[in-house]
Amino acid sequence: MQMQSGTTLGGRYVLRSLLAVGGMGEVWRGVDSELDRPVAVKVLKEEAQNNETFLKRFRNEAKNAAGLMHPNIAQVFDYGDQAGAAYLVMELVDGEPLSTVLERELTVDEHRLVRMMIGTCQGLHVAHQAKVMHRDIKPGNLLIEGEDHVKITDFGVSRSHDQTTLTATGMVMGTAQYLAPELALGKPATPASDLYALGIIAYEAVVGKRPFTAASPVDIAIAQVNEPVPPLPSGVSPALAALIMDLLEKNPKRRPNTALELEAILRKLRLPTEAERSARERDVPGTIPPKRGGQAPGRAMPPSIAPARYRPRPDAPPIRHT
Repeated sequence: MQMQSGTTLGGRYVLRSLLAVGGMGEVWRGVDSELDRPVAVKVLKEEAQNNETFLKRFRNEAKNAAGLMHPNIAQVFDYGDQAGAAYLVMELVDGEPLSTVLERELTVDEHRLVRMMIGTCQGLHVAHQAKVMHRDIKPGNLLIEGEDHVKITDFGVSRSHDQTTLTATGMVMGTAQYLAPELALGKPATPASDLYALGIIAYEAVVGKRPFTAASPVDIAIAQVNEPVPPLPSGVSPALAALIMDLLEKNPKRRPNTALELEAILRKLRLPTEAERSARERDVPGTIPPKRGGQAPGRAMPPSIAPARYRPRPDAPPIRHT
């Protein structure tokens, strides 16, 4: 079934304009004609409609997200199938994905980042309490509206405690750049797995690039397991830098245990004021992140330093597999 402006699904959801296209489906701005309210309608792509794995993922998103009610989670209203086209009706979020923010701004202010991380933690806590692991936390799945208010979306690869896996032996689900090492090894997802992904987002937001890149998703996943996290630049606030490095521990037991614990840590972080940061940038050359397209001429960046931890933890070697 071909989707276009004016198409009506379920006798009530009228599509208006295409908002986004992903690997599995399209997201349309629409209107619920019965309740006279705007909605977002996610429709499974035509080429995916006969793929049983995609259909299971789509149903999982409907089932898992529909049971989660929280201001930091994009609400799911309805699920249906029309002429072989599966669709999901969701809350229409008046904002943009964090991925778009990062593409435009390269980095984000630390105070703003912490606000967004706190909102993400609040939504994740509700999901984890319901035994739902998102498994695909990434900038594209965090919608930002208003004063940095976060809405978590796309539970397409999430897994509840009572669901069977969608993957064959040796395969993993999620996006390699944000994939926790234990997931790359095929182990079960835990709250710490989603927190690792949030740590990757935080790293990317303060540095301007992800910590692990490679030629293929498989190589990136291997790097997540085996490679040390590149040190953060000295311009990152020590407390935030230490927290990011703890979130990116290879061993999930060495990360904050829950989203609720991480939220508490974030609220207690001591970040410099704008005046303090400006003074530091004058005193320490090269602490300003380079703009997209290269470093400004004549500004040599000093070697990065490993930040001090925000709380003592015993050292342990990273998990390595051969």
